[in-house]
Amino acid sequence: MATAKKKQTTFEKLSAINVNKFIEKKNGLTYLSWAWAWSETKKNCPDATYQVGETEYDEATGFMCHTSVTIDGETLEMWLPVMDGKNQAMKKEPYTYTTRYGQKEVAAATSFDINKTLMRCLVKNLAMFGLGIYIYAGEDMPATTTEEVASAPVNKDTGGTELKVGDPKWQSMAKFCKENKALGYKKLCDKIEAKYKLSEGAKEEIKKIIK
Repeated sequence: MATAKKKQTTFEKLSAINVNKFIEKKNGLTYLSWAWAWSETKKNCPDATYQVGETEYDEATGFMCHTSVTIDGETLEMWLPVMDGKNQAMKKEPYTYTTRYGQKEVAAATSFDINKTLMRCLVKNLAMFGLGIYIYAGEDMPATTTEEVASAPVNKDTGGTELKVGDPKWQSMAKFCKENKALGYKKLCDKIEAKYKLSEGAKEEIKKIIK
C-alpha cells in the first residue's frame, strides 16, 4: 500500500521559492517587490490575508508601522520603522544629527514614506512565513525542504547529500545557476556545496548552464 505524501507546511512551501530576480539593494539593505511577494504568496496560499495596523509615533524614535498576515489559520505580526535613504528614523518634523562629516538633516516623514514602509513591512511579514527569509538570514538561495533532503542520496564521505542531475532538487539548483551565472562557475559550486556534494555530472551540467 502506497504511503500518503506528507503535506508541505506553509513555511516549507514559501521558503523554497527563489526570490532573487525580484530584489534590489539600496544603502546596504535588500528590498523585495511587495507586489510580486503578495502575488506569489496568494498563488501558493490562496487563503492568505493581511491587515495594516495603526502606525505609532514616538518623539524619540519616530514612526513605527505594523502589519499582520494570516495563512492557514496562523497569524504573525511584523513592525518596521519609517526611515530615510540613509536609514535614519523619520519624525513629524525635520531634524539634524552629527556625523564625522558634519551635520546631516533628516526630512519630516510624509504619507508617501509611511505607505512605502507599510508595504516593506508586509514583505518582512511574509518572510516570517518563509517567503524570501533566506535573504534576511544572509543567504543567496532558498533553503531545501525536509522532503527534498530526505529524497536525495547521502554522500557517506561528507555526511551530506550528493546532488546529481535528475535528483528532485536538481531543477531548482539549475535554475539558481542560470539566474546567478554572473557569479561564475567556482562561486556557484562553492555556494551549492555548502549544502550538497556535487556529482561530477552535476558540475559538468553547471558549466553548460552558465555558458
